[in-house]
This record gives sequence, C-alpha cells and structure tokens, in this order.
Amino acid sequence: MSLTADRTAAAPASTSIREGAFGHATDLVCRECGATQDIGPHYVCTDCFGPLEITYDFPAVTREQIEAGPANIWRYKALLPVPDDIETSPNLEPGFTRLLEAKNLAAELGLTKLWVKDDSTNPTNSFKDRVVACALSAAREFGSTVFACPSTGNLANAVAAAGARAGIKTVVFIPSNLETPKKVNSAVYTENLIAVEGNYDDVNKLASEIAGEEDGWAFVNVNVRPFYAEGSKTLGYEIAEQLGWRLPDQIVIPVASGSQLTKVHKAFRELVELGLVDDKPVKIFGAQATGCSPVSEAFREGWDVVRPQRPDTIAKSLAIGNPADGIYVLDICRQTGGAVADISDDEVREGIVLLARTEGIFTETAGGTTVGVLKKLVETGQLDTSLETVVINTGHGLKTLDAVSDLVGPAATIAPTYQAFVDANIA
Repeated sequence: MSLTADRTAAAPASTSIREGAFGHATDLVCRECGATQDIGPHYVCTDCFGPLEITYDFPAVTREQIEAGPANIWRYKALLPVPDDIETSPNLEPGFTRLLEAKNLAAELGLTKLWVKDDSTNPTNSFKDRVVACALSAAREFGSTVFACPSTGNLANAVAAAGARAGIKTVVFIPSNLETPKKVNSAVYTENLIAVEGNYDDVNKLASEIAGEEDGWAFVNVNVRPFYAEGSKTLGYEIAEQLGWRLPDQIVIPVASGSQLTKVHKAFRELVELGLVDDKPVKIFGAQATGCSPVSEAFREGWDVVRPQRPDTIAKSLAIGNPADGIYVLDICRQTGGAVADISDDEVREGIVLLARTEGIFTETAGGTTVGVLKKLVETGQLDTSLETVVINTGHGLKTLDAVSDLVGPAATIAPTYQAFVDANIA
C-alpha cells in the first residue's frame, strides 16, 4: 500500500463551500493575537501562528428545541460548526451518554454528591466519537477524500469506524507500542492502520508533515482541528442538560492535549450566554498520569509555560508530552479555582478497580487517572467534598486490559465439589 500514491484521487472533490455548511460559525479567530480569518481548512493563525478557534453568531435557542432533537450530539447542532442537515449524512450518531449518580464512590471518597459522565458507551467506546463526528462533517464540506489522524488509540478507533460508515478512505497512525486491543479496534475498521516507531508526539509530527504535503487529506486533529475540537463541547452541554439545565459546582477532566477541558469550559460559558443555564462558579480540575504530566508540573511549579516531557506511563491515551492546549488548561484551572494534579501508574490501576467495584463501570487508564486524581484531590483538600462534583470517564476498560490483568483475577481455584467450596472459606 502506498500512502502517497494517486495524488489526483486525493485532491479535494470541490473547492467551494456551500451556504450553511458550517451552521452558525462565522470565523476562525486566533487564541493568541485575536486575528480572524475566513472559515476554511486552517488551524494556525497567518499572523502569529497561534491556534485557531471557531466563533459563532448563535441564534436564539431554547431548552425545548434542544430536548426535541435526537438523542445524540446533533440535538446541539445549532451550537456546532455543522450544517442543519447533518443528520442526513451517514455518521455514528455519538453522544447523549449516561450521567450516573455515583453514590457508592461518593461514600467511599467522602463526597456529598458525585456524578460520572460515562462516555464509554459511545459507538467505539470513547468520547472521541464526538470530536470525530464534527471533523467528519468538516472534511465532507471541504471535499476531502482521505480521513486521517495521528492517535494514541481511541481516536484511531473512532476515525476508522466513522470513515467506514461514511464511505471515505481512512488512514490512521499510531505509536507502534500501543495496547493490542486498541490496534485491533482500529484495524477491524480499516486496512490502513500505520504503526509508527516512537511516541505520540513523533506520530503527530509525521501527520503534520503529511498534511502539509498531501492534497485532500483531512487530519482530524491537525488541519481540521478547530472543527474537531468543537465536538468536545457536547460533553459540557449534556452534563448541564442532564443535571436539569444547571452547571455542576466542580468537574474533574482528564488532560491529554487539553482540548477536552477547554471545550467543556467553553460549553458552560456558551450555555450561560444563551440563557440556557444560570451563571455560577464552576471549579475545573485536570487529571494527568505522573509519567506524562507536563501541565500538572507547570501548575504545581507555578509556571506560565508548559515544558514538554517524554511520556512514560500506562495511560497511553493521555501520553501527549507536548499538549497543544496545555497553557489554556492552566489558565482555566487557575481562573476557576481548580487545579491540575497527577498520580502514579499504580494509582491509575487502583482508580480503575475502585470505579469498577463501587459503580460497576469498567474504565480504561484515562478514566483510572481521572478517578485516581479525584481521590487525591479529596485527600489533599484541593477539592471541596461538600460541592456537587462530576468526573468524566472517557473510555472503556476493555481497551486497556493489560493495565489491570495482574491486579485482578480469581480469588481461588477449587474442585467442583461443595466440600472444596467450604474448604476455600469463600462464604
């Protein structure tokens, strides 16, 4: 297979953008210098090379209009960079996952009220289905013919599956040492799974080079990143709606690139500005694994910059040593009175088991990190146990079985007799 073969076939099918292709999105604005540019397949500012973000001219939106929508992220289509007819295009219809009151885990940790936003029930069992759906819409509108990504696993699964559903060629790039279940979960959807020697940052660098050279390639988290990132807002929208159209007091979110945390914060602010929820303070906390914790380190040391690290952790889905949105995570957590903290790999494993044995939710290493950091924040007094708290579970534990395979197993192996059962002293 040649990834660069047939450059003509990879060229955009159309260079024009149809009216309403990006809903109520109006411009791309630089998050550093504030310069604006037209909507298009751009991700860096032409003035200062800062990251771009989408701005909107939102219509009046009511709770009733949203509630009448489909039970997926497209109920919020008026607030996303997607066309009004988005539901007619083949997609995985992710979102509107369950928000569970975690009474057992709350009691274990000493919290008054705790909720788990469980995104492991998305089509490919992670929150990445949300962002990929928005990226796929943009790729279609730009006439892209190859749908691609660099990934630590979950994103590759989501891109490969969404591309298969949409009938578009997919190519996904992953670190060669990725967990086997995540490799299989991508390869089953696409024949173009490419393992790259190195870590995620090496894979991302390669993807950026390919995006700059190859026509017609839509890299979801590179050249269509502004559209992709907006999909994370739907987590914030859903949490507020499922809480009865109100914001939580505090929320704990895993940090890889940092985009999810910044977009949940953006979603909360948009809901307030639209009059859909009452304004209130929300403390936002970020969670990282110690083996890749550049944002946590910067928070702890009081730095205004995030210094890249070489990842070395079992939490591979969070193993981004040079997070694109790291400095914005720092700003949000500091401004809201939150924090960014990290835990060891052993504590990650313990977090996975703790959530499973208290709430019956099997999370992957990212979720184990988030639950473990929640526990640490309680123990250090950084998180107010009297306030209503939400913790986000971003993926399913079947993707990272190796993380806990040595930690759990049969309590005993016995003969098939009642006496053997009695001798084992199980009752």
